[in-house]
Amino acid sequence: MKVYIESYGCTFNKADGQIMAGVLKENEIDIVESIEEADVIIVNTCYVKLPTENKVTYRIQKLQEDFPDKKIIIGGCMVEIDPEKLDKVGPDCSWIGPHQLNKVSDVVNGAYCGEVIRECGFSKEPKVGVPKACDDSLVHIIQICEGCLGACTFCCTRFARGPLNSYPIEDIVEEARKAIENGACEIQLTAQDTAAFGRDTGEKLSDLIKEVANLEGDFRVRVGMMHPKNILNDVDEIIDAMKHPKVYNFIHLPVQSGSDKVLSEMNRGHTIGQYLDIVSKFKNEISDLTLAVDIIVGYPTESDEDFDLTVDLLKQIKPSIIHLSKYQHRKGAISSSLKEIPPETMKKRSKFLSEIKSKITEEENQILVNSVQNVLVVEKGSKGGFIAKTNSYIPVIVDNVELGTFVDVKITDATATYLKSELL
Repeated sequence: MKVYIESYGCTFNKADGQIMAGVLKENEIDIVESIEEADVIIVNTCYVKLPTENKVTYRIQKLQEDFPDKKIIIGGCMVEIDPEKLDKVGPDCSWIGPHQLNKVSDVVNGAYCGEVIRECGFSKEPKVGVPKACDDSLVHIIQICEGCLGACTFCCTRFARGPLNSYPIEDIVEEARKAIENGACEIQLTAQDTAAFGRDTGEKLSDLIKEVANLEGDFRVRVGMMHPKNILNDVDEIIDAMKHPKVYNFIHLPVQSGSDKVLSEMNRGHTIGQYLDIVSKFKNEISDLTLAVDIIVGYPTESDEDFDLTVDLLKQIKPSIIHLSKYQHRKGAISSSLKEIPPETMKKRSKFLSEIKSKITEEENQILVNSVQNVLVVEKGSKGGFIAKTNSYIPVIVDNVELGTFVDVKITDATATYLKSELL
């Protein structure tokens, strides 16, 4: 039997796809790279935003139309967040929820034999130290915990991922060690909120980072998204851990709004003052820091004054990476009961912020032109050449290099999203 897996969304969901592939391979089920070869198709869905919901919904419908003889299994967040809609768009599809990945071979075998099997619901089944089949041996994703401690009013992902479930440091370090021995040169520590790691078990993110970074080998560690409110109690030790030369000088610190009023209405659990304090500490202690932020444009209670505060915040902190999302109601989210702002207001604010974003990020990258950077080559470019990462995790285009190597380059040009270079 042959299975094709298609994953959408975040790094965590990509790792879920790798676990499913690993479990299937252990059960002597082949993973193939094209739908045409497959007997069974797994669509590993994301549901965080409305455009993604529409994309995966259309995909499920199209696959049923184009491949009526193939069995289709739906995985990912949609299974837990919106089973009613899923049942309508794929009434004959089997399901595998994000907490039931160890049962994927049973679901695949059943679907192949004509059964409709739906495994969903929550469990504490670990996602570290389990079989994985990775497309990329150079970049290894490790899920350090699942779920979160938050109750953000706009979020539906928490209904799929559940309460915080942290995995033991020793198991995470062991998986990292094996990956490095097998050729990985980048270890990505990922979660819905890495800063929440250990809050349920008494362990700490800062200790985890240090233990992984202290493993033998020539590699880099990327720490995934951190919720500001959960950094507050451990900020100094996290900064100390991230000073390790093997850890990228990179933090993903979503703020969502520059207005304390809106943050309170979002139930974010932190203030702008606290956020600025965190950013200031990181920038003062870690040179060449890349700051990535998330902004929601047009939350239902966002006034013109609130929006102006967001613009002011971005101009003040000058993030190197800005992820913008137009607010849209999500299934089950508390804010979905609120009246959305007028479409013309949303469009105006989004356009203005997009222009600000491009200007800020390009200006930050332009500072690096003519500098010499030691970069790690992590993947082939889609349009030729290779993509490498600076120590600050900024993408660099470089030619005539080998994957998995560290090389010195001179930065020759910059755009809002990447750098161009020449090999030294």
